[in-house]
Amino acid sequence: MDVLSNFLTLGIVFLLTLAFGFWLSRAGKPYNGVLFNIHKLLALAAVIVAVFEIRKTLQGDGATPFYGVLIALTGVSIIALFATGALMSIGKLNYAVSLTIHKAAPILATMTLIAAIYLSYL
Repeated sequence: MDVLSNFLTLGIVFLLTLAFGFWLSRAGKPYNGVLFNIHKLLALAAVIVAVFEIRKTLQGDGATPFYGVLIALTGVSIIALFATGALMSIGKLNYAVSLTIHKAAPILATMTLIAAIYLSYL
């Protein structure tokens, strides 16, 4: 239960980010400014909460070299999400490529973060 309570806030913020992202994509272009900003702020909040939880784990005994690799992969996925979101909003690069990466990155981030959480609480 300790694992769930530590990452419950992160899970809720992540799900809200996804929900607003789906809503934003269904609203179409040009993007609704209010939805767009809520989506961005929720994503930023998820990153901040994740950093605090990961920092707690790194200060404890749960950090292994493989944990570091998983966290690095999660970080790269999050950077890809922010970058592709920005590129899609300003219309740069190929929209289809950006959208594909923007849809795949949260899956990779979720898988690597869940694996890191599991590894840190073994």
